[in-house]
Amino acid sequence: MSQGQEPPKKRFPLTLDLVTGSADRKRSSTAPRLNSLQTATRNAAKHAPESKVVTPTITSARPLNTPAVTKLAPTVIQPRSTNSPLVSDAVRKAMIQRLAQQGIKDAKVLAAMEAVPRHMFIEPGLASQAYIDASLPIGYHQTISQPYIVARMIEVLRDGIEGKMSRVLEIGTGCGYQAAVLAQVAEQVYSIERIRPLHEQARNNLRSLLIPNLRLHYGDGMLGLPQVGSFDGIILAAAGMEVPQALLDQMAIGGRLAAPVGTKNQELRLIRRVRRNEWTTETLERCHFVPLRPGTFG
Repeated sequence: MSQGQEPPKKRFPLTLDLVTGSADRKRSSTAPRLNSLQTATRNAAKHAPESKVVTPTITSARPLNTPAVTKLAPTVIQPRSTNSPLVSDAVRKAMIQRLAQQGIKDAKVLAAMEAVPRHMFIEPGLASQAYIDASLPIGYHQTISQPYIVARMIEVLRDGIEGKMSRVLEIGTGCGYQAAVLAQVAEQVYSIERIRPLHEQARNNLRSLLIPNLRLHYGDGMLGLPQVGSFDGIILAAAGMEVPQALLDQMAIGGRLAAPVGTKNQELRLIRRVRRNEWTTETLERCHFVPLRPGTFG
């Protein structure tokens, strides 16, 4: 970590506010049930059987000029120490060392990657692979991105920023892992998922981490969240032939957008908005993501 920077807190729990939109609230009772519910509570209990669990309570509120909000008093988990080689601190530190060797230099990004327990976002059967540098299946033909690409995309969004980014939008919540990492380096994070069961899965995975500055939304990610305002950072976790104009329009002047572009041969691109009607594009490296699709599912 560079001199003069105070290391981020690595201890959980934090707190979580969850934006689901009025339509999401009305239909939540009829949302399809996951065949294999993947929750942080269950995963933590598996690795820490003596954990103390507090059952959540749910209340609803509607702040002025914002979508309907479901405020969760999330499950609090206080796991005991574990010597499991699958999820140990040593394994996570080894991942951070590997990221540094792969060229990730931003100390805040490395600290955020170390702070978020990746094994809590995947099925227990894949726990042995949680900290290898590979994408892993999370269901519905989607994946949790490899640690390197998560760190790389967040690092290019943060380039030149000393403190935290102000407001960040993520397209493609998936299991919620990247959103949790983003929340460590940004003041406000909004994340959209188009597949309802994955949206619910992310809610469950994030519940025990209690992250106060992260809001999840179920909807069409290609439309963004124009009702929220402009974003100084936008990150896409799926690849399209081009970045939707709606997302470019929601970038703040001076803002950055990191996105994979292409079909079989994909490139990671960094787009900067320099003026109201002017953007610049830089190609960074080859990558491979699931396809970006319109609409919602489930």
